[in-house]
Amino acid sequence: MKIVHQPVLKAEVFEWLRPEGDGGLLIDATLGEGGHGEMFLKACPTLSLIGIDADPQVLSTARLRLAPFAEGAPGRVRFFETWFDQFFKTPASGEKADRILLDLGISIFHYAGSGRGFSLTAEEPLDMRLNPGLDLTAGKIVNSFSEKKLADIFFRFGEEPMARRFARAIVMARAGKPVSTARELGEILRRAAPEARRHRRIHPATGVFMALRIVVNSELDRLESALENAVGWLKPGGRIGVISFHSLEDRLVKTFFKGKALEPETGDGAVLRILTKKPIIPGEEERVFNPPSRSAKFRVAEKI
Repeated sequence: MKIVHQPVLKAEVFEWLRPEGDGGLLIDATLGEGGHGEMFLKACPTLSLIGIDADPQVLSTARLRLAPFAEGAPGRVRFFETWFDQFFKTPASGEKADRILLDLGISIFHYAGSGRGFSLTAEEPLDMRLNPGLDLTAGKIVNSFSEKKLADIFFRFGEEPMARRFARAIVMARAGKPVSTARELGEILRRAAPEARRHRRIHPATGVFMALRIVVNSELDRLESALENAVGWLKPGGRIGVISFHSLEDRLVKTFFKGKALEPETGDGAVLRILTKKPIIPGEEERVFNPPSRSAKFRVAEKI
């Protein structure tokens, strides 16, 4: 698989998460194709990296890319094929992290080369699983869920104002035959949208596709669980940084950081100190060079 993904906010991530001094451990909990990890390993010769990803295809690319850093005894890189929430559920023993990074965007590979129906113009099966071991697919949701349940999913997870209209269009279309490809679903929703919306820069089906991907992969539930447990993996003074790509993710991260930074009722004191009062966003140059970065927001907190 050719490396095509451009990691977002590289300079900003490095500035805020570069470990102090020699050594240290960085957990890249969403390793992807290894772009952020490679940057840190090159710049910090004594840094160790734990790289986590649930997608075996993407992880295989990261293994190749980071192979020079994994050689020798001991190597500086360890790979884990698992969901990040599952990894952090295991309590940290003697090893604690100096830095943790979660980049919640999915790889360009998923849109351009995975064959799993992430792109709304692709003639690919409606799958959208980031790991093939999952049972639920986008096709199962689209072709078997009730109209009401579809509308609820589109509204809640896609923030789609025409959720009911789009759900009704899907149910009517599948009455004739199952909706089998991403392009077919995209076209059903395009036709169902008002004329004015069909010609906007953003495809009318964008919110629905996002909602389906979130539900198939339980993305928000995983994020909430991972954040809670990841704090336990941090050393005092360690930092956690999260890059989100839509308002639901960013709101969850913001709320979590704020909750951990407030004095709890027990009087034990705050757990985190928020370092980014407002999210860091890409500059104009990056938004032009790397369009998927446009919606990225980066928040950082430090363990007290």
